[in-house]
Amino acid sequence: MLRRKPTRLELKLDDIEEFESIRKDLETRKKQKEDVDVVGGSDGEGAIGLSSDPKNREQMINDRIGYKPQAKPSNRSSQFGSFEF
Repeated sequence: MLRRKPTRLELKLDDIEEFESIRKDLETRKKQKEDVDVVGGSDGEGAIGLSSDPKNREQMINDRIGYKPQAKPSNRSSQFGSFEF
């Protein structure tokens, strides 16, 4: 493998301004989320996720990640179809 000299990266003023604006946006979103959590904490949704039965917890996790389990077929003909010769 050929070795080459490291590429020099230069930080420009535009890059710094973009970083600052993104950081401020993230901070405001974090503050808004904290405000919503403080106000929405009284409905008990967070406590339900921790103390519920495993099926409900599993359902919440599946909803969060977007997993929709399919029902398993009960007989072989539904799995393989009908083979007629």
